[in-house]
Amino acid sequence: MSCLFLSAFRSLGRKKSRTLLTILGIAIGVASVTLISSISQCGTDAISTELESLGLSGLTISTSQTGGYGPPLREEELAVVEACEGVEAATPVLVQTAEISSKRYETQAIAWGIDVNADEIISLEVLYGRMFERSDIRAKSNVCLVDEAFARNAYARSNIIGKTVSILYNGSESEFQVIGIVKTGSGLLQNMMGSYIPTFVYVPYTTFQESAGKSGFDQIAVKVEEEGDVAEAGQAILAQLQRANGFENGYLANDIAKQRASLDSMMSIVTMILSAVGAISLLVASLSIMTVMLVSVSERTREIGIKKSIGATRGMIMLEFLFEAVLISWMGCMLGLLAGYGLSFAGAAALGVSLGMRGDIVLLSVVFSMLSGTVFGVYPAYKAAKLDPVDALRQDS
Repeated sequence: MSCLFLSAFRSLGRKKSRTLLTILGIAIGVASVTLISSISQCGTDAISTELESLGLSGLTISTSQTGGYGPPLREEELAVVEACEGVEAATPVLVQTAEISSKRYETQAIAWGIDVNADEIISLEVLYGRMFERSDIRAKSNVCLVDEAFARNAYARSNIIGKTVSILYNGSESEFQVIGIVKTGSGLLQNMMGSYIPTFVYVPYTTFQESAGKSGFDQIAVKVEEEGDVAEAGQAILAQLQRANGFENGYLANDIAKQRASLDSMMSIVTMILSAVGAISLLVASLSIMTVMLVSVSERTREIGIKKSIGATRGMIMLEFLFEAVLISWMGCMLGLLAGYGLSFAGAAALGVSLGMRGDIVLLSVVFSMLSGTVFGVYPAYKAAKLDPVDALRQDS
């Protein structure tokens, strides 16, 4: 094996430029597949993180609008949900598009009406200040929580506790005192898409109800017990609500975790499709191996004749040329992996995200490049092996 290795290196070294270009072709193909898988995985991770920052990782209960009518979600329905087996916590949720502004900054926002226990279900990490208290809910106070991104944009700092902001929603504008700053999340989508991703502002749900003229909720967010089955808990909640109110098919249970899994599956399909596109360039590069090896066979016809005349078998000749093809694929593959990982790491560092790699796709690209190098090296090796030594010796060197 060592003799084959040294012989292959010597043979490839005779035409350094041609060998280098072939290796670079393989490397570009492998690097492109590696980069595509890395970009897709980083995108999937970023979207998953953003969804986590919204919270609601369990269930949401809402009314069914089939037939244009759905039963309301009120305190009575909330009590029924809280009493269901397998439910750890439940909280009312109201959602409305809004505009939030300070003296120097104004932006689109999503206003959330929440209760004091919302941080048990929705991902709310309070960085400064405090969460709502029961007194805020009872008094329908004009207090709010804003995310850190808004605080930085409005006042160039994270801690703006005590500041007053204006929130316009449901057709009316009111002044709110900031009592808490919550963590924005990864912020990647906000950094990349700017104003297309709104900020979040949280107000007591009773304050929200009063300004909107509502007596109920848009949704009830539910946290299922750790060892509980989310789907079964959802069905049990719907059955209890139906028995309590007599509305058949009046409520819907949305499994947010399942929806996230569906999104991840869709992103995986996109990754596979993009990787397949990248594999085309790898296939084209692999075809160049056959071209190079065929040229090498024609250039080394006399050498093959001499080797056969002193006892080299067809198998030995074929193995020698096949090993050269595999060696080219291996070197190109390793160079492509290093380049792909290096560029991926640099890009992830520039964006401030963790590097995500699809090991299965990278492994597939490595196997594909090695296999294609072997396959496309077989014919030139076979052509070299079947040369008649007498005819080969007659050829000019």
